[in-house]
Amino acid sequence: MKVGGLVSRVFKMSVASVYVHYVNKAEKKGRTKEAVDTVICWLTGLDRAELQAHLDDETTFEDFFGAVTLNPLAGLVKGVVCRVRVENVEDPLMKKIRILDLLVDELARGKPMTKILREPAA
Repeated sequence: MKVGGLVSRVFKMSVASVYVHYVNKAEKKGRTKEAVDTVICWLTGLDRAELQAHLDDETTFEDFFGAVTLNPLAGLVKGVVCRVRVENVEDPLMKKIRILDLLVDELARGKPMTKILREPAA
C-alpha cells in the first residue's frame, strides 16, 4: 500500500474523530466505552487519563502513535480488517492503525477480552 491521498489523510485525522466510531461500534454490540479504552490502553501503554488527554487535544493518528510505545504483544494481532490482512500492511503507521481497528472489531464481535489482549492461556 502506497502512502498518498487517502492514506495520508488518515494519518492526519484526529484519533478522537475515529474514537467515537469505535465506541459506537462496540456499544451497538453490547460492549462498553470502558472496554474500548482498555483495548486502546493495552495497545499503546497509555493510562485512561493519558488517552483522554490525546482525545481532548484531538491528536492526529500520526502524532498519537509517534508518542506511544506499542505493547510487545501487538505483533500477535493478526487478521483481516477492511479487507486488508493486518500482518501484510507495509507502512508502519498504517499497520498500527489497522491493528487498532482489528482489536476494536474483535471487541465488537464479542471476542473475550483475554483473547483480544493476547493473554496467555492459564
